[in-house]
Amino acid sequence: MSAMTVNTYSSRTSVNQGFYANPSAITASFKLNRRGRLARTFVVLSLAIVLGSIVSAKAGAGTDLTATAPGSFITVTVAPGETVWTLANRVAAPGEVRALVAEIISVNSLSSVDITAGQKVRIPLK
Repeated sequence: MSAMTVNTYSSRTSVNQGFYANPSAITASFKLNRRGRLARTFVVLSLAIVLGSIVSAKAGAGTDLTATAPGSFITVTVAPGETVWTLANRVAAPGEVRALVAEIISVNSLSSVDITAGQKVRIPLK
């Protein structure tokens, strides 16, 4: 007795109740309809969004979000002709002026080193 039977509906030979002897012939005739293409697109886009969120979450993994201890500041009213550099020169130790200028800009949320006369500027003390 043989385990191979002949399918009377097509010319293909089936083996063991439904397994075709030539499986590549089945997949070549398989086509997605509109709903299938839409589902495939949705799955691919969902996976791309998940992968993108994982990558973006890992990009900021090394940042420290803890609040720093409150420091002491002095508030200075800017006189005509003064710059952030002249304010930093008054307070900073020699060789630390550049770091203090960057910190003054950060603390006061300045977009550049330009300040105007009469403006109040906080200067951090170390």
